[in-house]
Amino acid sequence: MRASFGLLAALIAASAWAQSAAPAEDEIKPAPYAHYGLLRARDLTPFGFLRLDMRPAHAVSAPAGTWGVEVELDYQNTWAMSDNVKDYLESLNGRRKIGPAEIQAIRALPGESYLVDLELGLLDVTYHYSFADRWETYASVRGVDYTGGFLDGGIEAFHKAFGIPSSGRPAVERNDTNIIFNLKSTQVTQPDIPDSGVLDPVVGLRYRFARDPTTWNLVVEGAVKVPVGGVRPFLSTGHWDVGTQVTLQGFMERHAAYASLAAVYAKVSDVVPTAGTKVVPTAI
Repeated sequence: MRASFGLLAALIAASAWAQSAAPAEDEIKPAPYAHYGLLRARDLTPFGFLRLDMRPAHAVSAPAGTWGVEVELDYQNTWAMSDNVKDYLESLNGRRKIGPAEIQAIRALPGESYLVDLELGLLDVTYHYSFADRWETYASVRGVDYTGGFLDGGIEAFHKAFGIPSSGRPAVERNDTNIIFNLKSTQVTQPDIPDSGVLDPVVGLRYRFARDPTTWNLVVEGAVKVPVGGVRPFLSTGHWDVGTQVTLQGFMERHAAYASLAAVYAKVSDVVPTAGTKVVPTAI
């Protein structure tokens, strides 16, 4: 896969913890320095967008009975294609709207071929609740809006200014949506903008070994993506994904270090309809 440019136009991550039941004064011991952990952004590429994604564990150690709300707003421009499609687009002169002739030419290319040209906006709201010492649960609901977007012109200008190859962008009409696959026996052509809507919710459970860490902490968590309404193109694979993650956190006054290992059992493909599943590992 070639992705010539991925732009995160806006990312807002806000967390607010509040007491749902007033604890004793000695339950809250504010640390001299506050550590929140790594930025909890998720994968936004269309090839893995609908899969369960184990985001980095936060570093907030909240007493039992406290809750937090995390709001994230993301915007992504995707231009991804196989090498043979890139070569085909670079052989064309001038811009054009991808039509039946171009689709047929891409399908006739030898080997696997694909083109994904779209933009998407994501609103992600996660509710965290600490129900006991060291134990926390969370639930996440996400909504996505697919569009042709508005960033293509600016991206092309950026590429030109810094001498970055355009990878066939000038052959296609700007701010359009093109989703074309010819992967072995699977063929998908999506001439219109995919339906926007609500993605599958995610629920999880987290355990931290240190109640009030000052130097280190080990966080273990598990999560599941719950399919809603079966298979929905570009919104749900209709598959129950499950994942687990272990995160080591170290604190040194103003500084912090984090390392995590995760594994997710998920459907192989989220855009191309396939039936297989696989384990997807991640290390940070």
